[in-house]
Amino acid sequence: MNNNIIVGYDGSPSAHAATTWALEEATRTGAAVELLYADRYPLWQPAASMVPSPGGRPESYVREVIDPMLDRAATAARQSHPLVTVTTATVRAHPAAALVERSAEAGLVVLGGHSHSALTGLFGSVTGPVSARAHCPVVVVRGQSAPDGPVVAGVDDTASATAVLTFAADQAAARKAPLHVIRAWQPVSGLWERTPMDTHTVTTAEREPFDTLVTLIRDDYPDLDIEVHAVVDHPAEALTRAGTTAQLLVVGAQRHGSLHGLLPGSVSRHLLHHAGCPLAVVPDPLGQS
Repeated sequence: MNNNIIVGYDGSPSAHAATTWALEEATRTGAAVELLYADRYPLWQPAASMVPSPGGRPESYVREVIDPMLDRAATAARQSHPLVTVTTATVRAHPAAALVERSAEAGLVVLGGHSHSALTGLFGSVTGPVSARAHCPVVVVRGQSAPDGPVVAGVDDTASATAVLTFAADQAAARKAPLHVIRAWQPVSGLWERTPMDTHTVTTAEREPFDTLVTLIRDDYPDLDIEVHAVVDHPAEALTRAGTTAQLLVVGAQRHGSLHGLLPGSVSRHLLHHAGCPLAVVPDPLGQS
């Protein structure tokens, strides 16, 4: 793996936003940026027996339409960020499959949060599968980043917590921003709701693994301003609120989600649709397959 950044590019406004985010990140880190267009024609063509099929696309389409689109985007990127090496590539594959495959040799994959491209409209539908299966962190650029806000990390008791917190600390240090770490324990419900069991507090024993993890990060990043929040709240709601004033929100991929890991877990899936700032989804290094 290297630190190169792959941008899923389809010419849409959200792809432009993703490219801008990637270029700023590359300026900080010295990474190269590749604009990747996944051409799934004719894979997307419906079966003739099912629905009417559109007319065949000319063989020159990539040369006459896609390549110029990528060239324009790359030229604009080099002009706005002259210190960043920018390349382009077109592959014949489904976008999600192409991005997951390329993520094995990248440091970061960056996608737009929504895609309404007249050309393809492809990448808005792949953020879930890519963030769930990528081999490297995936950043989904959505909402408004607060330039002076903190980097917010949402951690839990899964094996990915260390990777999430390390990635968030690296981002905060590079941005000279504070790091806010949130660990939210789900409130009790059902039979235990509104009983003495519903204390709305976190015990010292419950906090111990979380506090130990934060201590390790403090030791590794002694100059980083770290603020810790251990709360009883629905994790998705707590992180959504925190994202309204953050410049980046960082969570784990939660590969135990639906469809055998083809979609992210409930918290990251919620944030893919509702986060108010760019969202980074970090895989568990031990869970790669």
